Amino acid sequence: MRILVIPDCQVKAGVPLDHLAWAGEAICDYRPDVVVNIGDFADMPSLSTHDIKGSKYFEGLRYNIDVSTTKMAMQMLLKPLRDLQEKQKEDKHKVYKPRMVLTLGNHENRINRAVNNNPMLDGLVAVKDLGYENDWEVHEFLHPVFINGVGFNHYWPVGAMGRPAASPAAIVSKLHMSCIAGHQQGRSVAYGKRADGQSICAIIAGSFYQHDEDYMDQLSNKHWRGLVVLNEVEDGHFDEMFLSMEYLKGKYGQVL
Repeated sequence: MRILVIPDCQVKAGVPLDHLAWAGEAICDYRPDVVVNIGDFADMPSLSTHDIKGSKYFEGLRYNIDVSTTKMAMQMLLKPLRDLQEKQKEDKHKVYKPRMVLTLGNHENRINRAVNNNPMLDGLVAVKDLGYENDWEVHEFLHPVFINGVGFNHYWPVGAMGRPAASPAAIVSKLHMSCIAGHQQGRSVAYGKRADGQSICAIIAGSFYQHDEDYMDQLSNKHWRGLVVLNEVEDGHFDEMFLSMEYLKGKYGQVL
């Protein structure tokens, strides 16, 4: 089994999005059995709790722009796969249909938090506005999905306070199984063994976007960005492979 993981994309208006088409092309080339979108596909800055009310930035945010930008970006991601499937149908070939799994992230959960904090929004805004259910098997925020012995979650809460595991080593030591997470920028990996001797691996890879974050300094923005491919997945074991943004741009950036 092969699983391709799309880390946090944090889609919002005004940032480059052509890398999403590169990811779509990679899905068609690598033909994973499962595609996992690890969450925070949408950034949802209109509902950010980090912005200061009254600031120019805050006043310029609009929920409907966030939603329409997210929908447009999702179509960019899925277009190469849909084009491939259409061609396969025309040629009367077997149609490639990977399982499409999406675990909601804390940025999508901003919508639920907004409704909880302001009941007047109930029925007016909802995560379903993003349209994920049209193409993905959607799992609620922090409701993990397990595939062939590997757990996938936007982040893994550990400890009494339920804070995100700070490192893959913490995931291995606390959860004792192979787990994949997003949420944190960059890429980090840790290895361990279960009690039965089976090797396990935890990966945190939380960035698949080209833009720099305003709240981070220049050096902090130089983190790894890309896709994660898990090859030969069986009972929690896999061979990991990383497709960097630079690699994807070089391979697909000129053909689209």
